[in-house]
Amino acid sequence: MTLIREDGAGEDRFTRADTLEAALEVDGPVLVPLAIADEFAKARPGAEFGLTVPGSTPIDDVKPHFSGISLVAIEFPAFADGRGFSLAKRIAREGFAGTLRASGPLIADEFADALACGFTEVELPETMANRQPVQQWMAAKDTMSGHYQTGYGKGPSILQKRLAARKGA
Repeated sequence: MTLIREDGAGEDRFTRADTLEAALEVDGPVLVPLAIADEFAKARPGAEFGLTVPGSTPIDDVKPHFSGISLVAIEFPAFADGRGFSLAKRIAREGFAGTLRASGPLIADEFADALACGFTEVELPETMANRQPVQQWMAAKDTMSGHYQTGYGKGPSILQKRLAARKGA
């Protein structure tokens, strides 16, 4: 897997574990499925961990864990499945202060959107990273300078800027 952040490729501090037994064997930060998060937190109080959730997960299932986790990895089954972007936006709006990771076969053209939704990093399968190296991702993130949706990305939307200009005229 290749991890890409806004400033380039990065190292992954987290080890994925699909079962409680495997998670308890990890020495260091671990990434566990939502289904075993409560059990892991009870078994290893104070341990640094993150959750992996499908993009279809309701926000109410993730929100109770915000105070005990440092990472939420939202799984994308395909680059054309946008549910993960919606979940990321909801998680960011609810005040999650940790790392938001998009995980799966995204494409570089989606990087600016991912960052605007609140993702701080993208984890790609090697097949996707080989097709679109980090340099393409870095170039793609700067292709969008404005957005129409309010509360999306940084700064006011195009529509908010237009409204402000009309009021000033």
